[in-house]
Amino acid sequence: MIIGVPKEIKNNEFRVSMTPSGVSELVRNGHHVIVETEAGLNSGFTDAAYEESGAEITSDVDSLFRQADLIVKVKEPLEEEFKRIRPGQAIFTYFHFASCQPLTEAMMRSGAVCIAYETVEKADHSLPLLIPMSELAGRAAIQTGLQYLEKPLGGKGILLSGVPGVKRGKVLILGGGVVGGAAAVLAAGIGADVTICDISLPRLAWLEKVLPPNVHTLYASRQNIKGELPAVDLVIGAVLIPGGKAPKLITRDMLSLMEPGTVLVDVAIDQGGAFETSRPTSHDHPVYSEEGIIHYCVANIPGAFPRTSTQALSNATLPYVLAIADKGWKQACQDDPALMKGLNILDGKVCFKAVADAWDLPYTPVSLD
Repeated sequence: MIIGVPKEIKNNEFRVSMTPSGVSELVRNGHHVIVETEAGLNSGFTDAAYEESGAEITSDVDSLFRQADLIVKVKEPLEEEFKRIRPGQAIFTYFHFASCQPLTEAMMRSGAVCIAYETVEKADHSLPLLIPMSELAGRAAIQTGLQYLEKPLGGKGILLSGVPGVKRGKVLILGGGVVGGAAAVLAAGIGADVTICDISLPRLAWLEKVLPPNVHTLYASRQNIKGELPAVDLVIGAVLIPGGKAPKLITRDMLSLMEPGTVLVDVAIDQGGAFETSRPTSHDHPVYSEEGIIHYCVANIPGAFPRTSTQALSNATLPYVLAIADKGWKQACQDDPALMKGLNILDGKVCFKAVADAWDLPYTPVSLD
């Protein structure tokens, strides 16, 4: 099979979908890999490293898309890439269709086989291709929140760790999954007073057992969340409905409960955002203020840490890329129920219900017969 690895073009997206090590494994299995010039440079991988691993290097991205049976990316195709995607071509990437109707409709028109990293789901309901980036995003959310709490950047001027004789800052984490758990660990480690919310009582019980004593658990009712807001300094939006839109846990009217300079970091922005006032931002222009509250809503947080995130992502995706390359996407999906759940759009039809529901589109269950 011919596999294409294009350079990412999303704003300040420095990751690449495959490392030279991953390319080497594909070549060893008899596949041809085409990598766009300098695709891996920002992640620390030179064209020479890919060539040594057996890849073909090209500066002609149109040719790369024309030749490739499988395109492996990091982020969703952007408008200038839509025209390069052809019927029957498999695209394997983070799509997050429920957050972007134009992308959904464009991929339906393309006739491509769209397999989304974020909905590949194992029998235990874990999301193996989302977990490594979620862990990174959770940690990065705290690092980002620390920065924007600085007064010169519009924040309250709070040091989350506090100092002797001065209270610690307060962090509220909405969602007790991988992102929320990773955020809680880092926030607790720097000494903040942390509250993590979820609607799953078993999950809250587990978090209470494993997290440090300065992390408190709270059931995520609207009233409980409102009760936390007047004293909070940093809020992390970390909720996830696999493949679907995130619920709006903080509404516009709730902003008035917080002190000016409070920081909201919406890690759920890829799925539409956990705050009613969220709108996607970029690494170039990461924040904006609504009613005195700082919003950080960058849709590709891990892209700022490519040396770490590229390797973590490639480690997770490589077994699935190998399966698709060795067997073809159809047989690979038939053999692996987890990968089958990654199918979101097929033959112009939406085959993932949460995506269909998000945009009121017809839902067509997957049929590979």
